[in-house]
Amino acid sequence: MSLEVKFYDKVEDRLLRFAVIVSRSNGKWVFCKHRERDTFEVPGGHREAGEDILTTAKRELYEETGAIDFKITPVCVYSVSGVTRLNPSGKEDFGMLYFAEIKEFENELHSEIEKIFFMEDMPKRWTYPLIQPKLLEQVKIFLKKHAFL
Repeated sequence: MSLEVKFYDKVEDRLLRFAVIVSRSNGKWVFCKHRERDTFEVPGGHREAGEDILTTAKRELYEETGAIDFKITPVCVYSVSGVTRLNPSGKEDFGMLYFAEIKEFENELHSEIEKIFFMEDMPKRWTYPLIQPKLLEQVKIFLKKHAFL
């Protein structure tokens, strides 16, 4: 399977189908483990009808990590081209990439996510190994450029 990931400053809002939120808490990266998988991923998901993309990001961050006190910052638009389970046509599909600094979490999760993990480095087993490491690297570049790191 061949996928191409690209980054943009912006695209038309109507093209944004996904929000992905690379997050930190207490200096560690936040990763999720889905109930049905033994791999790691960053929070994110589909935009719902009538929802603006920032609302999607906040909703997904809460649903997948239990984050209730956080600061969220847009990083850039990303796209993925190539045939995937979520994109059988293989055409360029767009999402918004965010960074969140999480200060507080709820005590329990209310989604398909089984557990969240706090790591200093990237995990070895990614759910989307051809996409998510590239998104995390883009966030690291953004954070260095804007003196977050």
